[in-house]
Amino acid sequence: MFSVLSVTVLGIEAYPIDVEVDVSQGFFAFNIVGLPDTAVRESRDRIITAMKNCGHYLPRGAVTVNLAPADLRKEGTAFDLPIALGILGASGEIHRDSIKDYTILGELSLNGAVKPVKGVINAAIAARDKQLKGLIIPRANAMEAAVVDSLNIIPVTSLPEAARFLSGEIEIPPFEVDIKQVFSTPDITENNFTDIRGQEHAKRAMEVAAAGGHNIMMLGPPGSGKTLLARGLPGILPTLTLEEAIETTRIHSIAGLLNKNGQSGLVSERPYRSPHHTISNAGLVGGGVNPMPGEVSISHNGILFLDELPEFQRNVLEVLRQPLEDGIVTISRAKSSISYPARFMLVAAMNPCPCGWYNSSQKECTCSVGQIQRYRAKISGPLLDRIDIHIEVPAINYRDLTDERKGETSEVIRSRVEQARRMQVRRFTGTKIYKNSEMSPRMTEKFCRLDEECKKLLEAAMNKFGFTARAYHRILKVARTIADLEASTGIEIAHLAEAIQYRSMDRAEWTL
Repeated sequence: MFSVLSVTVLGIEAYPIDVEVDVSQGFFAFNIVGLPDTAVRESRDRIITAMKNCGHYLPRGAVTVNLAPADLRKEGTAFDLPIALGILGASGEIHRDSIKDYTILGELSLNGAVKPVKGVINAAIAARDKQLKGLIIPRANAMEAAVVDSLNIIPVTSLPEAARFLSGEIEIPPFEVDIKQVFSTPDITENNFTDIRGQEHAKRAMEVAAAGGHNIMMLGPPGSGKTLLARGLPGILPTLTLEEAIETTRIHSIAGLLNKNGQSGLVSERPYRSPHHTISNAGLVGGGVNPMPGEVSISHNGILFLDELPEFQRNVLEVLRQPLEDGIVTISRAKSSISYPARFMLVAAMNPCPCGWYNSSQKECTCSVGQIQRYRAKISGPLLDRIDIHIEVPAINYRDLTDERKGETSEVIRSRVEQARRMQVRRFTGTKIYKNSEMSPRMTEKFCRLDEECKKLLEAAMNKFGFTARAYHRILKVARTIADLEASTGIEIAHLAEAIQYRSMDRAEWTL
């Protein structure tokens, strides 16, 4: 019996798997046991053909492959290479001492080439935690795995190359990557805020949202610039830290997004996702027979932009409530449950009515009161409560469009945002949160204290507009962020007044 180390990835965690290969006397047979899924069972034919085409012949007798522990589900094509090397080891072509400290992953093509697989960075983290020597993986996955330090990454392109390396016939230098160079890549923002004409009030709201990681809703007629503002938001967000980049890369690796167009590596820019309004529940929050991350998890540490929000199905929008509150998505199945992180900024945009021109000075609205009410009712109160900032984006007039004066650049705004974020990191030292939007009610009471004048203003606003308790806490969080942008240690009445005006959709006129 010959054993090879590999992993299976469930959620974002990689679990070690012993690929045990035994060859016994008798008629030829090839069996894989240990709770394999269809892709793993089909590896039998890929391995047999690949070995023959590479000049390696299967041993005579019955080949039994056990994937241990047997009660853990195994899925995907990453077991092709470790099983093939295990067969070669059982045949005496590879010595067990040369392979025992490596975790091995890779899919085999019929000609023996090693193809990229999902979840390699997760496997690298698991191997590092077990203090193994390194990983033998497809060359296309090398950059992705190399961002994990204290680990030798051995990239291979074919089954014969991997076998010759393990048998000592050739040397393959460990693959290395310069992390600083990855993060020094210029961040090219196509939609710079300086190119957005007018909408200074909306750009200010975007700055506040970026500084505190707040969810934001934009309400305005068609063509007012809502989508342009959303596309410009990544340019004013703080750059990813290495920890955030690795966490985001783990999710993108599982989703199979790293190897598209032949590219792979570390996700060095904050994700920006904008799914179509026809998306399903599983597409948005994750799911499937073998649960995969949805858009809310792929947007982790980045932005999820939902344009034309009322066009999304009501049940799809309602499943957003739990990840918005908890920052995590749990997908439950009969035999197991899988959790994916989902801390993202929700940016939503919608028209004020079905035709888009309600209360507009440019065009007359053709919608009835009933149509407007049904349209707005598609956005439930509990979902609106979870959006910190509501901002109206009016139509742009001719004077603003033709004004040649340039506004602030995204780089200037980003510098203020980063300064505010640094204040928040210092404030929350010793906790597991990093920005104001993540504060619990207890933290809000501690860090968002109001003087008597501010308390009177907030009480008057609560009584006039009927704000809920959740809206109350979100106003305080936004006020704290505005104060951080001003480098103020306390919340002043101007900060609170600005935060209150960002709850326009909680007011009576919203419900007509």
